[in-house]
Amino acid sequence: MAEFAIGERDFLLDGQPFRILSGALHYFRVHPEQWADRIDKARRMGLNTIETYVPWNAHAPERGTFDLSGGLDLDRFLGLIADAGMHAIVRPGPYICAEWANGGLPVWLPGEGVRSSEPRYLDAVREYLRQVYRVVVPRQIDRGGPVILVQIENEYGAYGSDKRYLAELTRYTREAGVTVPLTTVDQPLDDMLAAGSLDGLHRTASFGSRAAERLAILRTQQPTGPLMCSEFWCGWFDNWGSHHHTTSAEDSAAELDALLAAGASVNIYMFHGGTNFGLTSGANDKGTYQPLVTSYDYDAPLDEAGNPTAKYHAFRDVIARYHKVPDSVPPPAGPLPTPVASLHEPILLLANAERWGTWQTHEQLPTFDELAPTPHLALARTTIDDDGPGVLVFGEIRDRVTVFLDGVRLGTLLREHHDRALELPLTEGELTLLIEDLGRVDYGPRLGEPKGVIDGVSLNGRPLTDWDVLPIDAAALPDRRPGSADGAEVTGPLAGPVVVSGRLTVPESTDLFLDTAGWGKGMVWFNGFLLGRYWRRGPQRTLYVPAPLVRAGANDVVVLELDTMLDPVVRCAPHAHLGHTEA
Repeated sequence: MAEFAIGERDFLLDGQPFRILSGALHYFRVHPEQWADRIDKARRMGLNTIETYVPWNAHAPERGTFDLSGGLDLDRFLGLIADAGMHAIVRPGPYICAEWANGGLPVWLPGEGVRSSEPRYLDAVREYLRQVYRVVVPRQIDRGGPVILVQIENEYGAYGSDKRYLAELTRYTREAGVTVPLTTVDQPLDDMLAAGSLDGLHRTASFGSRAAERLAILRTQQPTGPLMCSEFWCGWFDNWGSHHHTTSAEDSAAELDALLAAGASVNIYMFHGGTNFGLTSGANDKGTYQPLVTSYDYDAPLDEAGNPTAKYHAFRDVIARYHKVPDSVPPPAGPLPTPVASLHEPILLLANAERWGTWQTHEQLPTFDELAPTPHLALARTTIDDDGPGVLVFGEIRDRVTVFLDGVRLGTLLREHHDRALELPLTEGELTLLIEDLGRVDYGPRLGEPKGVIDGVSLNGRPLTDWDVLPIDAAALPDRRPGSADGAEVTGPLAGPVVVSGRLTVPESTDLFLDTAGWGKGMVWFNGFLLGRYWRRGPQRTLYVPAPLVRAGANDVVVLELDTMLDPVVRCAPHAHLGHTEA
């Protein structure tokens, strides 16, 4: 048992000054069998603390549920941090941003009043925090555990100023039994620091440069207590169609040095980014919608596969100037195996739709949020019977719609292009829409917006009705695929939407990188686990496969190709290819 407190100028551990040297490591972005390895590598870089968000929507995809199994076992993660002799910071939000779908907020929340003192929202938040703190409270440092800080909300000053909301979150936290100090974080601007916190909560800042200047701003808002940058941005995230963001190891190390020279504590965001497995990546929308890629490498000190980078060693050298670091460092990574496998037995999605779900009848085309459970992908069809050519007009696309007439692809509309209309050469036959959610906005006023097609579809000014809608359960898609990788081999380019499978053989369990350069756009499952999205537009060209998913011998790969696959072969790359680094 120990005591952790906030002193006049320092954090205090059993009454003695203590500097937090933390690294962000999100358990939900790393395979659970790799948690201990990543934590140990943080320790060997010289860190003494691990910080993590808690993603509400992952734990509670439906109200009344709270999943703590497998990769969501927060208690096990905190236990491994304790086993490594390290401390922990927990940031349960309820909003986390984190470039995570909807900023971590569940889609079942009421559409209005999120991140405020609106009663229905607060009622749901109370349920959520009660579940989180059942795990966190016994793991606090004053009960023999690793947790030294808990954060209230997340960069709230950039969103709102509802002090009653912050007070209620604080009350729920204390009533649940959290006794360690409570913090907030905001960008180092006077108005944000003032709006995003309360007296009694310890203010911290988020930034990646100009440390002395920004710590000075933080000090003006908080005259006493330890200075802390609780999000030291040492990298950045990527969106589809842009470039891979990197930061100089030397420049980042110099900024870290400035922070430590000022006596500040730090949480490096990210120490290890990991992967947005499944369909969990978020999106930005500041006028143009920008969906985020599957990798969350973040140009962090530990790369997506958990290997030390130049930044790892540069940061370790900086930390060693101020604190003792362990003697050993992780070995450098070598190239990974590059097995190849053919793809087999193409099954056309439109011709076999009933295999992937159940058709529902709707008078008006529903949004995704009006379907249960809420899908990421759906088919919608209706019959049209007009004369000659016409124009199909959508209310709003969120986020991608491909249009078919009698099974023939006519075009694709993208939200980021602000597409709303498509010319039809004929207006008679079965009209089918393949609708895809590319990631929910995770930051700003568009949180919680519905997905799918908004405000319906019209043809030549006449609203289309009588829709059949088939939500596709992406997680279960491999289970509903008949046949095997032993069927007919694909020998040439392939037009989607189509499901194909292959069998990749490796001599032993190992990390892999699937090379998607010859594919178009879609999703990949490895031994039934949804790795995430790929997209020819880049910048990301590989999908990371964690070694715990890989079996010695045969491994099943299932691919849903939504566009065109030029090279229908499963190939592996020796290293990650995250794309070009210039815009």
